Amino acid sequence: MIITISGAPGTGTSTLARSLSQQLKLRWINSGELFRKIAGEKNISVKEMNRLAEKGPEIDYLIDDAQKVLAKEGGGVFEGRLSGHLLPADLKVLLKADLRTRAERIAKREAKLTEDAMHETRTREESEARRYKMYYNIDICDFSAYDLVVDSGKFDEAGTLAIVQAAVRGCQCP
Repeated sequence: MIITISGAPGTGTSTLARSLSQQLKLRWINSGELFRKIAGEKNISVKEMNRLAEKGPEIDYLIDDAQKVLAKEGGGVFEGRLSGHLLPADLKVLLKADLRTRAERIAKREAKLTEDAMHETRTREESEARRYKMYYNIDICDFSAYDLVVDSGKFDEAGTLAIVQAAVRGCQCP
């Protein structure tokens, strides 16, 4: 079984993907972690990495290709902004939440001011939206690729997980 979990920064995709993969005993593939790993290897920040990625599609394609290879190797919970658009999956989930909620989560996680997190998140999302439109012709505001859209700002972690678990149980998946 392949499940994709997508969403903007701070929506809870990692929390959900980690819990879901543990409960379903599926591997967890995190494209954001891969992006951060590449940034670390280049000794640059995620913000700088986004700027670099805007100059050409190579970084995005590298991450996408790695996900596609892993998906062909077998099931898993694939977490990534574009995973739902790029991978054939049994269930495609999108998490969403308003900017303030997401920024508060990011600020808490990264020990920074909420206003700083809001500015950084907005800048990052604008960069990603431009890249995804330019490289893939994907509008990240179009949710039609997803089987399930959950507003994680309205539910706690357990509630969000319960909703997705119900979708998995009801899924006509192999």
